[in-house]
Amino acid sequence: MSSVKVAVRVRPFNNREIAHQSQCIIEMDGYTTTITNPKAGPKEQKTKRYNYDYSYWSHTTPDDPNFASQKRVYDDIGIEMLDHAFEGYNVCIFAYGQTGSGKSYTMMGRNETGEAGIIPQLCEDLFRRMVNNMSRDEDLKYSVEVSYMEIYCERVRDLLNPKNKNHLRVREHPLLGPYVEDLSKLAVTSYKDINDLMDEGNKARTVAATNMNETSSRSHAVFTIVFTQKRFDKTTKMTGEKVSKISLVDLAGSERADSTGATGTRLKEGANIN
Repeated sequence: MSSVKVAVRVRPFNNREIAHQSQCIIEMDGYTTTITNPKAGPKEQKTKRYNYDYSYWSHTTPDDPNFASQKRVYDDIGIEMLDHAFEGYNVCIFAYGQTGSGKSYTMMGRNETGEAGIIPQLCEDLFRRMVNNMSRDEDLKYSVEVSYMEIYCERVRDLLNPKNKNHLRVREHPLLGPYVEDLSKLAVTSYKDINDLMDEGNKARTVAATNMNETSSRSHAVFTIVFTQKRFDKTTKMTGEKVSKISLVDLAGSERADSTGATGTRLKEGANIN
């Protein structure tokens, strides 16, 4: 089993692309994504094919039998990551791509039925499993802590404590590796707790309009779940502990200044994003 898996997803046209009568140049068949270059010369290769672990066709509507819904994306990617977390491994899911390509939608989704992204679905599934496991094993206990930060113009901000305007420092621990000094880490006991914190954090995120995207994320957002499992051994009278870290990352969109029409602050943001 590969330790790194790559999925690609194509979204529907937005209003700007519809107004320009854009043509879809991407096709998907199984794990294969085919890109056609409509401007290819006679000596250039017109189509290129790439194989990924997952190719998600979300360009059409849910009526299309090939349409990849938010649930399907989570079932393929999120469930496996959660399985590894319960086994004690650290896991990470991050979305990368051009601005306006659907990264925030895939990771966060919308507050509508069937529109939840990977992060809220994973958090809800996490607590569902915890409750089920503890109901079957009285010696098993769980604790969950979360943090939420954004990296904006190479500066770290705490999204769960937006009143703190100071930029946080990234440190290096000799055993645990990189960490963010003074980053809020809040204990949660239910999915509702996490959902409320995510809503507050999302409101504090830096977004702005560009020619490419009306609500372009101008920062990288990292939502981290520290998940601790404790089991009491009745034979040895000792408690064993297993700690996993789940990092869920929504990267700011990579962009070209001539396409986004960025100037001034937006141009500086784009340079830091890239």
